Amino acid sequence: MQPSHEVAHVLEQLGNSIEDLGLNTWQLRTLSAVRRCRTASLGGHIDGCDNCAKISISYNSCRNRHCPKCQGKNREDWIAARQGELLPVPYFHVVFTLPESINALAIKEPRLVYDLLFESAWATLKCFGKAKELQSGMIAVLHTWGQNLSLHPHLHCIVPGGGVDKDGNWKNIRADGKFLFPVKALSKVFRAKYCENLKAKSPDNYTRVKKELWSKNWIVFAKKPFGNAHSVVEYLGRYTHKIAISNHRIQAIDDKNVSFAYKDYRQNGIKKQMTLTHEEFIKRFALHILPKRFVKIRHYGFLSSTWKRQKLKFLQAKLQVNPVVTVAKAALIRKCACCKIGILHTLAIFDKRGPPAWYLGKSHKTIPHQN
Repeated sequence: MQPSHEVAHVLEQLGNSIEDLGLNTWQLRTLSAVRRCRTASLGGHIDGCDNCAKISISYNSCRNRHCPKCQGKNREDWIAARQGELLPVPYFHVVFTLPESINALAIKEPRLVYDLLFESAWATLKCFGKAKELQSGMIAVLHTWGQNLSLHPHLHCIVPGGGVDKDGNWKNIRADGKFLFPVKALSKVFRAKYCENLKAKSPDNYTRVKKELWSKNWIVFAKKPFGNAHSVVEYLGRYTHKIAISNHRIQAIDDKNVSFAYKDYRQNGIKKQMTLTHEEFIKRFALHILPKRFVKIRHYGFLSSTWKRQKLKFLQAKLQVNPVVTVAKAALIRKCACCKIGILHTLAIFDKRGPPAWYLGKSHKTIPHQN
């Protein structure tokens, strides 16, 4: 079901005044793509049904990773690609969270702060794995937001509950597979690793935030194992292509304000509503636009692409994993939305100048469609 309200509608309300919000050029370019997604300004195509002869028009999508309309297919493709990499071992969901005191630096230098978050989280797990004489692994996904669109940088990680020993054999951290590492110890090591890395990479910034970084305990959360290996990928798929807010959470937009639903986790996840001005809403949304070409999903250790290319098949064979047969994707067959029987065939493709002259003036149905 199509949502009634969209982030794009807020951007349309703001119009050119968005340039007065103090955003950088990359953020403005991204927001422009979100605003124009599946509109005539991105071009489109005209389709005809081979059953009822209905002619319809579909506009192209922006395919931007921050767009609320463009994440479904990316998520499905990512999940499909991971299915062949699973092992019959326990997996844990681990979350590494940065303290609020780092937020000012994250706004100023997001690439530095987020790169160090990845590096420090992996260094922490790697350290604990080495203590067991094991090569660990991790898939990490960066999220930068809280439910109310505030800045809240954290990593969602899928971590196998064991590792590969020097002989290339799998070994669980614990025989029953129900325990990874003590979270209090993980938290302390994570803080130490992050501060050490920040001091090495940016000593001036470290000096400015040193006191605040060490004054509070950091949070690392570890969730118990998944039911089976296949549920791991499906679970992580919920996080891989999420964005700061989905269009379905937006409840109302008027000429000044935006209201959206959120969960207050400080009160056991109770559902609430927040109302912000258009300007404040877009400022908060823009906080979560990642730097250009920043990689938000990363693989480490024996889950890294290099290790998987060289050794994964041997490890799966030792664990008696049946290889997943990759099936070529069937060509997409587009059914007619009018008669539900016929197949749509593309009659014409057009650019931002709009539909061709022969089509203008005809009665048609506009169908937003990702192309």
